[in-house]
Amino acid sequence: MRKRIKRIAPVQLGKLLAVVYALFSIIIVPFMLIVTLATPKGNGPGWIFILIMPVLYIVMGFIGGIISAFIYNFSAKFVGGIEIEFEE
Repeated sequence: MRKRIKRIAPVQLGKLLAVVYALFSIIIVPFMLIVTLATPKGNGPGWIFILIMPVLYIVMGFIGGIISAFIYNFSAKFVGGIEIEFEE
């Protein structure tokens, strides 16, 4: 059975990508912090940016999700959307 995604709710996709980016930053930030603090100039302002990065990821994920949904919805009007095949 084939189904087609005709429209994506922009705010819902924004929320989803905000959570995905937040989880991604939780995984990446500790490694970046270790590397930054291990360098000779690791006591500079770089570690402050790394601590702010998760918030930036969440905001950018939300905004990017909304923009992506609008672009998808606009494009799907012309090409018909993404087809997904389900098995019963």
